[in-house]
Amino acid sequence: MLKINASSGQSLQGALLRFYVHQDHHQHGRRVWEWLLEQGNKLGIHGGSAFQVTAGFGRHHVLHGAQAIELADASTVEVQFIASHEEARRLIDALIASKVRLSYSYAPAIFGVVTPNADDPPSTASRK
Repeated sequence: MLKINASSGQSLQGALLRFYVHQDHHQHGRRVWEWLLEQGNKLGIHGGSAFQVTAGFGRHHVLHGAQAIELADASTVEVQFIASHEEARRLIDALIASKVRLSYSYAPAIFGVVTPNADDPPSTASRK
């Protein structure tokens, strides 16, 4: 098991925030996954990523997968952010204000940089 030394100042506590969106859904003229990344960036979250989902099912229990007959625009994209709890709250608040409907998960996370150097930006995550 990885041992984290929070007292060294190298590991920070925050959240892993994930959203699950359809590739073809749009918000404010942009694909939702692109729009989400833009919102996170505007709010100062240090990093976000989007990943094409290979297979899965949602609340309607319909299995979606990378089948030849399934259109690329019908696939799901996972957008995730590693953020402080405050950054995650600000992003959720911004999404509520935009009236966008999204499925998400929120989990506490410890994050940091292995062998950091002077070029790494300071984190805004709360230290505990």
